[in-house]
Amino acid sequence: MSARMSEVAVGDQLPELSVSLTRADLVRYAGASGDFNPIHWNERFATEVGLPDVIAHGMLTMAVAGRLVSGWTGDPGAIVHYGVRFTRPVVVPDDDAGALVEVSGKIAKKNEDGTVKVNITARSADQGVLGGATATVRLPE
Repeated sequence: MSARMSEVAVGDQLPELSVSLTRADLVRYAGASGDFNPIHWNERFATEVGLPDVIAHGMLTMAVAGRLVSGWTGDPGAIVHYGVRFTRPVVVPDDDAGALVEVSGKIAKKNEDGTVKVNITARSADQGVLGGATATVRLPE
């Protein structure tokens, strides 16, 4: 999909995105990112430090939410700013289904500089996992 500035209005919803994260995904992400913290792969360690189970990397969760916007624009380079706060971890069970991360977005503002602000919501296990997630996007006319 390729969004155009003339086609969007404040309040428009982006197509929702659902992504399942499994323990295998966490291992692959650890290898790609170099983040081998055992809270992302070792259940015993994760629970010893007070977590309910193994959790997804925050930056992986952020990347999943970013896919919502880059998929909508059709051009990852159209994103001129992207930021989130990590509010709750994505707990990834040791099964084949993993944890479902559901992401939605809404046009919050059309700026005079030709950009739009997108408010993003990311949820897992019926709870918000990112706070203040926004992207500023430059769309073609």
